[in-house]
Amino acid sequence: MGAAQEDVNRRLLRARDAMDRRYADPLDVAALARIAYMSTSHFAREFHRVFGETPHRYLQRRRIERAMFLLRTTDAAVTEVCVLVGFTSLGTFSRRFTEVVGCSPTEFRSVTEGVPMPTSGSFAMRWGRPSSFGEARAGLEHLA
Repeated sequence: MGAAQEDVNRRLLRARDAMDRRYADPLDVAALARIAYMSTSHFAREFHRVFGETPHRYLQRRRIERAMFLLRTTDAAVTEVCVLVGFTSLGTFSRRFTEVVGCSPTEFRSVTEGVPMPTSGSFAMRWGRPSSFGEARAGLEHLA
């Protein structure tokens, strides 16, 4: 890998790290491209090439991951979780959550209620992080 590509990758990581830290903020591709010192279209193409998904999809998945955690560990209402993780529409949040996880936020909370969180670091990361949209588990029977 050449020095130029390493520089591009470093700048992409900077933008992805910003999404990880500020997932609840209203981030758009233009703002992320500025963080990576790239044009919007170049940033979107390079992000997809390097990380395998668009910046928008990555950010939504990151928000869903955090919502999963909040639904398991707090008594916050689904609407409150929706806002806390950066969604502005409960309908969009519920639809995306169901797409990624395979059940609604309310169903997820009821199925995971009383189930202890995984303790092994790598297992917990894999278990708590949906890999991408369209790969929702066929139900959450393995948790019951």
